[in-house]
Amino acid sequence: MAGRGLPEAAVDQVRRWCAERVPERVRDQVRVACEEAPRHLTVVEYRSPWNAEPGAEWTRLPVARFHYTRSTDTWTLYYRDRNLRFHRYDPAPPSADIGSLLAEVDRDPMAIFWG
Repeated sequence: MAGRGLPEAAVDQVRRWCAERVPERVRDQVRVACEEAPRHLTVVEYRSPWNAEPGAEWTRLPVARFHYTRSTDTWTLYYRDRNLRFHRYDPAPPSADIGSLLAEVDRDPMAIFWG
């Protein structure tokens, strides 16, 4: 267990998954990253600024959240609505294998994560 209470192997798996989402040739325009919190991981897409002015910030858009329940050692997948609120993604049941939930986000059968 990592100091934050999340299984380090799962955190590393999500980090690797995020790093592999965007080809290196376009990382100056878009990035996908994993933000860590004490009980969850959030996959976030970053887009480069529209203008090239110094200090312009990248746009940050949360894509998915994986909530960890320590008592059951399971992860639950959440999607983000247009108001930036997260809701449980019912088609994928909680799982001890975060890889299966990452695969569901990749598959995105309802176009709810990537649009």
